[in-house]
Amino acid sequence: MDDDDDDVPQLSAHTLAALQEFYLEQQQREGTKTSQGFNQYSVGSIEENWQLSQFWYSDETASCLANEAIVAAGKGGSCCLFFRIACVSAPSVYQKLKERDDRDFSVVILEYDRRFSVYGEEFIFYDYNNPLNLPEDLLPHSFDIVIADPPYLSEECLQKTAETIRYLTKGKILLCTGAVMEEQAAKHLGVKICKFIPKHSRNLANEFRCYTNYASGLD
Repeated sequence: MDDDDDDVPQLSAHTLAALQEFYLEQQQREGTKTSQGFNQYSVGSIEENWQLSQFWYSDETASCLANEAIVAAGKGGSCCLFFRIACVSAPSVYQKLKERDDRDFSVVILEYDRRFSVYGEEFIFYDYNNPLNLPEDLLPHSFDIVIADPPYLSEECLQKTAETIRYLTKGKILLCTGAVMEEQAAKHLGVKICKFIPKHSRNLANEFRCYTNYASGLD
């Protein structure tokens, strides 16, 4: 044995037990996904990464926002048209829309986390720090509604995300962010707070709200 081996840090028995328990839970979770028929579009199929400020909506909230997006985009109206929906940093809503397997609309997801590239061509890498660094084929004002949930509760993040939203939308905006951002949301996007209160799968310290610039079903 080399003398250098004495300098290698050793894990305590307690730490080793905790790691073994963690890996066992991971294996059991993956086994459950396989045995039950894994749905790649279910909310939570890609786990939250708190370091990226990811906090998924509850299933009920994601469904509600998906329904609102479809109605606002025009589905259910008197005309049979094809609608386009963009989800900016709002993967839970994207997943709920995809679960519908509806051919009356298309949806894309703009997201920093490249794990969502599993969704193929509908995934568009997005960094709010470069709000207009978008693919050339993503034309301006080409989406009937844009749903956005900026990852951070700061005016800088909201302002830059707002640039992306204004570029993409034909007009309608559905924004989800903290209640503390109400004034900034009105300033940068002209949206008003809704009565509906979105919920997350994990309780957050900050109160979240929805904002729209049109008469919505969230009031």
